[in-house]
Amino acid sequence: MTLLEYLRLSGRAGTKEGCGDGDCGACTVALIGEGADGQPHYQAVNSCLIPLGAVAGRQVLTADGITNCHLPKAAFVKEPVTADQLHPVQAAMVETGGSQCGYCTPGFIMSLFAAYYDGTPDDLSVEGNLCRCTGYIPIRRAAQMVADAAAQDQFSEQLVSASTDLVPLAYTTQNNGHSERFYRPTQLSDVLELLQHPDATLVAGATDLGLEMSWHRQQYPMLISLEAVAELNQIHQTDELVEIGAAVPLSHIETNLHGVFPSLDEMIHWFAARQVRNRATLGGNIGTASPIGDLPPVLLSLDAVLKLAGSGGERTLPLADFFTGYRQTELQPGEVIVSVQIPKALTPGTDRRLSQSYKIGKRGTDDISIVAAAFVVDVDGENQILQARLGYGGVAATPARAIAAEEFLLGKPWTMATVQAVKPLLQEAFTPLTDLRGSAEYRKRLVVNLFEKFFVEFS
Repeated sequence: MTLLEYLRLSGRAGTKEGCGDGDCGACTVALIGEGADGQPHYQAVNSCLIPLGAVAGRQVLTADGITNCHLPKAAFVKEPVTADQLHPVQAAMVETGGSQCGYCTPGFIMSLFAAYYDGTPDDLSVEGNLCRCTGYIPIRRAAQMVADAAAQDQFSEQLVSASTDLVPLAYTTQNNGHSERFYRPTQLSDVLELLQHPDATLVAGATDLGLEMSWHRQQYPMLISLEAVAELNQIHQTDELVEIGAAVPLSHIETNLHGVFPSLDEMIHWFAARQVRNRATLGGNIGTASPIGDLPPVLLSLDAVLKLAGSGGERTLPLADFFTGYRQTELQPGEVIVSVQIPKALTPGTDRRLSQSYKIGKRGTDDISIVAAAFVVDVDGENQILQARLGYGGVAATPARAIAAEEFLLGKPWTMATVQAVKPLLQEAFTPLTDLRGSAEYRKRLVVNLFEKFFVEFS
């Protein structure tokens, strides 16, 4: 079951189920996890997407447990809470009138609670929480009220002393007569050994797999969690490349690599919301092979290379060769994505590198792409194009590059005339589908217009 199911079945009903897919934030809780700086932090996460096994041995805080009348270790308290017992975040929401029906309120409270101890209770901290009746101004005022408050209470003391070491874990449960096993190994070799089991399913942040559990009640005979595997949780940076472990959460990439790859910074900013980015991983976004995954177009434009490991050893594979069809990849049975390598070196003779990414969706953050695009163009001192990489998502069965357009651009001047000349190739580069988010014709026009937008922004 999911963490949300467990909480509600055990009587901790303050945590609400809204959408069940990580969009509305009503189910938000706080975990003590390792932040991008390697220190313990409270992290807001969507409990509707997390398999219960993923939080074994870790502390979970809900809106039921943050008042001053009892510590978080207390299971459930039904006595009324007085105003002076409220947590500062709760008190601020009361004072500003930040709640009407109250259904969304526990999620807002927990997002602000986690941000309160990070020193960042602002608009971004609640970007993954939706309110349909109160309006956001009172909630924003509540965040502003606690923004400058010094957090010195039992929760901050708990945070300082918290250990975030994840111990090896394996457990078995019985569900309707079927045995289900959950493993959390700490070494890559153990992962590869467990993958020999025919019913094994890998899980990292569970922001995708959690949807199958939440919506479709999908059962998994054997889950192998990757979040504690040391080899998959590292970021290495040299003058030549950056190597990002497949299980590194996106929030860590957002912080630790900010400014290194501008197009990656831009796309991660629009990737879902804080609760999802605290769990979602780079390897997971690639491994699901979704044609509308946000990060593959960026990585395609940056010539990323995957490091894969299996029982036969390690191998590398350009990301451009990884996707073979809809939800199909070159990943062999028993293999796992270890890391993503992104070169930093420019094309010889480059005077300027132009790089940016774009995401078109029905709303800004926390939405699925209609079309995602990322471009890298290297030009020399004479304004001639030395290299062009144009990556797209949402326009084909797989994330893909516009190869014919890239080849046409080589050697051409970086001018509007060149952009106009390449438009027919971009118009015919892909055969997108029509769905509820947009028509095929609309997507084709976006393929062209986003590249022109890119030129205008960098001309």
